Amino acid sequence: MKHHGVDRSQSPGDTASAAGVRDSAIPRHVAIIMDGNRRWATQRGLPQMMGHASGARRIRPLVERCMAAGVECLTLFAFSTENWRRPEQEVSGLTKLFLRYLRKEAGDLHLRGIRLKIIGDVSRFERPLCQLFEEVELLTRDNIGLTLTVAVNYGGRWDVTRAMRAWMTANPGASPETLDEAALQPYFSTGDMPDPDLLIRTGGEVRVSNFMLWQMAYTEMYFTETLFPAFTVQRLDESLVWFAGRNRRFGASDPPPREPGLRSASA
Repeated sequence: MKHHGVDRSQSPGDTASAAGVRDSAIPRHVAIIMDGNRRWATQRGLPQMMGHASGARRIRPLVERCMAAGVECLTLFAFSTENWRRPEQEVSGLTKLFLRYLRKEAGDLHLRGIRLKIIGDVSRFERPLCQLFEEVELLTRDNIGLTLTVAVNYGGRWDVTRAMRAWMTANPGASPETLDEAALQPYFSTGDMPDPDLLIRTGGEVRVSNFMLWQMAYTEMYFTETLFPAFTVQRLDESLVWFAGRNRRFGASDPPPREPGLRSASA
């Protein structure tokens, strides 16, 4: 089953490479809700943690493809505030997977000039993982390549609440009338990045699941039934081709058609 505007079929020539997408149509910021790891494992008769591990192995080629395509920021939704409701054994396994992944990949990320950013309330995790988050962020903070953001124990409502509290702390006694969107923006966990241009959700669900609620006001949303461990670079290219075909109006009307013989100012 496919939904309208979701997983649109492409011709082989369209999906062969995102290089066929003009540079101006490449999203600056891509966000991915990595859904379907457990179902992928269940379909194969494997333990659910095998699905999470297979999903983690999918990250490096996607990062490399985004860098090659010219994407500036890639954000991965790895663990939501709601995920604590899962069985304790699974939560423990996920935290151990975070540790193994970061220890294995940190050096390579740094050598590639990638800046790693962790967003979310990390205080609930055990100290060794929190310390590793800090170490990798410090190691890569001056890198100017792709910004890879990993959202852990993150929720969009948490982010809004946190931003409001931070603004109030920085502006004690300020009148509410002085607060507007521009004033609040820097206090979000993503305040130093552009908002996502493209959201990709794997796994077939069509919802945002409390992810980056403030930031996705004008984000194009691409939902695919492909489970994340099967979300290949080719699938990523398909989403980039789909994005390039979107008419992003940001709330405005369609531009009027040009008169014959006239060129636009940007032509």
